[in-house]
Amino acid sequence: QVQLVESGGGLVQAGGSLRLSCAASGRTFNRYAMGWFRQAPGKEREFVARISRYGVGTYYVDSVKGRFTISRDNAKNTVFLQMNSLQPEDTAVYYCAAGILTTAQLIPDYWGQGTQVTVSS
Repeated sequence: QVQLVESGGGLVQAGGSLRLSCAASGRTFNRYAMGWFRQAPGKEREFVARISRYGVGTYYVDSVKGRFTISRDNAKNTVFLQMNSLQPEDTAVYYCAAGILTTAQLIPDYWGQGTQVTVSS
């Protein structure tokens, strides 16, 4: 069992930055690929970024490429999402996920509770 706790959300003006963190419990953190998803009001949850078990490979949805960076610190059981040049359309609840990488996507096994990111125009 893995428990995930996100932090770092908040309110920021357009063009600003936030850094989300996701702390994982347990000693099996590096067994999992990690990812970030988000859900805006009235919309389905969507994939944002993923990182492989040892941080070698990353992948982003097109809308955040060049603005967001995912990273992980396996010694601290933590994954990060650095978000720069934030836009109002980035407003959503952001969820951390731990799971398995296939050739095409991250399949989550565990989810965090989410952290709200609000970008004002």
